[in-house]
Amino acid sequence: MLARKSIIPEEYVLARIAAENLRKPRIRDRLPKARFIAKSGACNLAHKNIREQGRFLQDIFTTLVDLKWRHTLVIFTMSFLCSWLLFAIMWWLVAFAHGDIYAYMEKSGLEKSGLESTVCVTNVRSFTSAFLFSIEVQVTIGFGGRMMTEECPLAITVLILQNIVGLIINAVMLGCIFMKTAQAHRRAETLIFSRHAVIAVRNGKLCFMFRVGDLRKSMIISASVRIQVVKKTTTPEGEVVPIHQLDIPVDNPIESNNIFLVAPLIISHVIDKRSPLYDISATDLDNQDLEVIVILEGVVETTGITTQARTSYIAEEIQWGHRFVSIVTEEEGVYSVDYSKFGNTVKVAAPRCSARELDEKPSILIQTLQKSELSHQNSLRKRNSMRRNNSMRRNNSIRRNNSSLIVPKVQFMTLEGNQNTTES
Repeated sequence: MLARKSIIPEEYVLARIAAENLRKPRIRDRLPKARFIAKSGACNLAHKNIREQGRFLQDIFTTLVDLKWRHTLVIFTMSFLCSWLLFAIMWWLVAFAHGDIYAYMEKSGLEKSGLESTVCVTNVRSFTSAFLFSIEVQVTIGFGGRMMTEECPLAITVLILQNIVGLIINAVMLGCIFMKTAQAHRRAETLIFSRHAVIAVRNGKLCFMFRVGDLRKSMIISASVRIQVVKKTTTPEGEVVPIHQLDIPVDNPIESNNIFLVAPLIISHVIDKRSPLYDISATDLDNQDLEVIVILEGVVETTGITTQARTSYIAEEIQWGHRFVSIVTEEEGVYSVDYSKFGNTVKVAAPRCSARELDEKPSILIQTLQKSELSHQNSLRKRNSMRRNNSMRRNNSIRRNNSSLIVPKVQFMTLEGNQNTTES
């Protein structure tokens, strides 16, 4: 087909194509940062190229507990089925070697009653009956149709062996199921952390803060909180350490470093000279490749098992100049916790500089607080002026409405020419 140049000018087409090309991004979006600990507490780590796989079989019980539920249930079922089938084969071989199967096939119905004293196991005449007898022995059901006799010492040995193997399987598998249902990380599902961490001024110092809470009424005994900073560093010799862990202290007035987690608490870390956040300002925080890991440990009050809850905060999840709102109130003599505001924060006055600069120039904090006070006063003045304006407008509107309700004077003319004036 011939191009119809007269419909769309060529200059307009070229300009539109150039504009569309400019709108398209020339670079790809930045990939999300890989974190060492997920928000749920799971370790974001993949183990590859493990050559010595046999080490996992040396600790078979821990391996079974660590498996997923579907794999554990499959192993649980197959262990019993395989043991029943294995001993069913052994019972069938015992019956076959002793000639019990041929005896039941050759004898008639009346003559079979006399075989009970000469066979090893009564009424084992096929592999199906041997399998049913294997289940009865291991599970100790005992329906009464099949039973042992004193004719075969080998059958007695197989009976003892099956009982021992059955007890071992029961102990291992039931213990595995119990440990999976009572694992410590199940209790950690009700230990929650705030979605974001904040950096604000508390008691004249820049502090890194986050909130932790427990949804259950049963307490965590001897609860303690540890904070670590994980970042990629390079040594003076040029060695790159991809996961460099640094412990940072927690501001806790209690000497034992334990917390009483009866209600949600705000855990604080003072950013001082010992802190790895000492040289980081608000503008530098967005470019930092660091991750703050929070670990809460304690003993479950109901079970006595030690549990651990974990979470982490990357640079994008740290809000500078924010503070957590209060969620604990007293209502009719009872303290009430509003978990709908658990992670809510509000903006507060905080210097944008680093903690080092704040220690070197304490006047920065005073200037920041003065500016915050001035802005607060200005906002109050604006609110008061707006309220006065609204009240004046409301009064004017009321006056106008009242004036519209006044009835004008009306004159009535009588036949005598008298004028009567009435007001209503």
